[in-house]
Amino acid sequence: MEVTALCFTLMVELLVLLVDPRCFAQRPALPRVLPDRLQFFEYESVSVDCAESSGSTDWRVMRKQNQTQPKRSKRWNSSSPSVSIHPAFKSNSGEYWCEDAEGSTSDALSITVTDGSVILDVPARPVEEGGHLILRCRKKGHLKTIADFYRDGSHLGTRYDATLTVTDVSEEDAGLYWCSVSGAGDSPRSRLGVRNQTAASSLCSG
Repeated sequence: MEVTALCFTLMVELLVLLVDPRCFAQRPALPRVLPDRLQFFEYESVSVDCAESSGSTDWRVMRKQNQTQPKRSKRWNSSSPSVSIHPAFKSNSGEYWCEDAEGSTSDALSITVTDGSVILDVPARPVEEGGHLILRCRKKGHLKTIADFYRDGSHLGTRYDATLTVTDVSEEDAGLYWCSVSGAGDSPRSRLGVRNQTAASSLCSG
């Protein structure tokens, strides 16, 4: 009799969980960035979108600036599910995330706009484990260049086409990446994430 009562209680709790609207509210894992990279030269265009990743316009784009700003400017929100920045300036660098009216948030990603001459095309979102990754080192005004690639302080090699390719991405490939071009300097540093595609996710995460 006690077992039956326990099963009934568990079933009721499960039904409450399933009809809870929060379980159906899709939480964006990260904002969507177009073009899909974390580094930009000044005067380029970049858009940050929360609606496309969540399927809802209830999420708005938020930013925390990297540089020291007046208190009223430390946190910026667009009051919009997406924003377009054109032209982009160094002051647009910072952490971007999605947030809804109840205060639920996505993870944040760090966008860097540089006034330097070199950037590294690091994808904004984590790469699937086992997937294919191409990192390109770009020198402003040049289509082809020779570049050195680094991860977490280790030299990964010199590429004469300025392209580093990883054919079978693993968790060991996650880390802080940058590149260097002789005579032009280093790119900013950006963190590459790797997502374990077999990891289970909770229905009501977030």
